[in-house]
Amino acid sequence: MSETFLPELPQELWRAGKLELAHGVQQFLQVMRVASAGLGQYLAEIESRGVKDLFGYGSTIRWFADVAGLSFKEARPAVNQAIALNPTRALDGSAVPAVAPTTAAVAAEGLVGGERIQQVLEILARIPADTSVEDRESAEKILGNLARDAGPRQLADAEANLLAWLDPDGNEPKDPEPKQPRREVTLERRRDGFWKLTGLLDDELGARTAAALEAHAKPRPVDEFGQADLRMKCERQGDAWAELLDLAIACPDQPGTSGYRTLVHVTIGLEELKTGIGKACLDFVGTMTAREARMAACDCLMLPVVLNAAGEPLDVGRLRRFVTPGQRRALNIRDRGCAFPGCHRRPKNCHAHHIHHWADGGPTDLRNLVLLCSFHHRLIHHGDWQVLMAADGLPEFIPPQYLDPLQRTRRNTHA
Repeated sequence: MSETFLPELPQELWRAGKLELAHGVQQFLQVMRVASAGLGQYLAEIESRGVKDLFGYGSTIRWFADVAGLSFKEARPAVNQAIALNPTRALDGSAVPAVAPTTAAVAAEGLVGGERIQQVLEILARIPADTSVEDRESAEKILGNLARDAGPRQLADAEANLLAWLDPDGNEPKDPEPKQPRREVTLERRRDGFWKLTGLLDDELGARTAAALEAHAKPRPVDEFGQADLRMKCERQGDAWAELLDLAIACPDQPGTSGYRTLVHVTIGLEELKTGIGKACLDFVGTMTAREARMAACDCLMLPVVLNAAGEPLDVGRLRRFVTPGQRRALNIRDRGCAFPGCHRRPKNCHAHHIHHWADGGPTDLRNLVLLCSFHHRLIHHGDWQVLMAADGLPEFIPPQYLDPLQRTRRNTHA
């Protein structure tokens, strides 16, 4: 096991720049992962020798729970993962090979964390029992090497491909029994400005709703810089509901919208819109920040009413800045989904972002438009990422300096 040293903390962390903060997080993350892999080797050796003979406990899990101050439930996954990643010995002294040796080697380098390791092990457990040893080893090697850089979505895609190869017939589908429909939905505006949505769905509609939310509420894949989706499940489902609503409103047959994303009026001062500082009035009943109004104006999620300093309307939803159906089709063909590097979102889940903002005089044409999902749309507006159009007419992204000191341009290679 290689020797690992903890990175030094600055004496005054609050003085550190964002580049130093990002590097510190990456260094400590690798140290934690290497330490976790080393701990697993110790636990596997204790399991091999027999924890009862060594320490008088009935199981390694129970011993580790007492040593680490954990509950049995908390200690179990760590021990089981250690046994799966490392070779052990049976009671008769015969060698028991590791379930996932390639994954273990990647983990020892500090390149993959416990969540992705567990995902690999769960995928291996779903491989059909009649699969040959050679095919199972080959599948584990593929997953282990992929886990170096992949997020949960890429591993899930790899699982689908592997299972299709190993078990092309799959399980026979079963049709659910239909039940009598019963559907109730209520929507109330609270005093604090939030809206409360409650409902009661029959089994069929509940299953369809759950499937739709689940499809749009999956955690975002870990990107090439190791950044994971930290939203709670309820937050991801709330964002999924917003995406589903956008899809329904953007439908050409939707009454009253003609396929445009216009929902409500937003009243905002011209200076607030240009600078992104200040407040905007939402349909005369609530407020939103000027930065949010500026982002929403990109794809016509809202109809802006722009006022001058005297409060006189300058612009009530300039129709010429709407992305036309023809432009949207061209964007879908060109970008094939969210153009942000590493994103898998398809065109139907994306907004049309103005690279040079329309409020600053940017035109609504293909050279000034790019498809972005809601998360990366917000990141471009509020983060340090930049987007530009390359000479070949395709969008490129410039990462913040703390992610790439040279700030080399990147493109989405998954689309």
